[in-house]
Amino acid sequence: MKLLLVEDNEMSVAMLTRRLKKRQFDVLVAMTGADAIELTRTAQPAIVLMDVELPDIDGWEATRILKADPATAGIPIIAVTAHAMADHRDKSFAAGCDEFETKPIDFEQLLEKITRLTARGS
Repeated sequence: MKLLLVEDNEMSVAMLTRRLKKRQFDVLVAMTGADAIELTRTAQPAIVLMDVELPDIDGWEATRILKADPATAGIPIIAVTAHAMADHRDKSFAAGCDEFETKPIDFEQLLEKITRLTARGS
């Protein structure tokens, strides 16, 4: 299954990519919001893991753009943030995210969310 990981921290990218590949995911990586939008449109991943704090377009705005585009609106997006604050959760859902995950990531919980969201679309 093709998964887009949007994350600007190289250590997080390396760790998550390694763990996801062990679970047979085909992992694409974007390190900016602009790249996330472009890769989602061109590669059509089954799901997007979207860091909300990115150096250019934040993950919330990138999500709004993707959810407004009929070509990408149906792709599930899981917001990923280092902040467990309620306003981050609320902002993520308001932007159109389908789920929310805080860092440090509980990998098994993340896998459950991925499975649930991608099963919904098949």
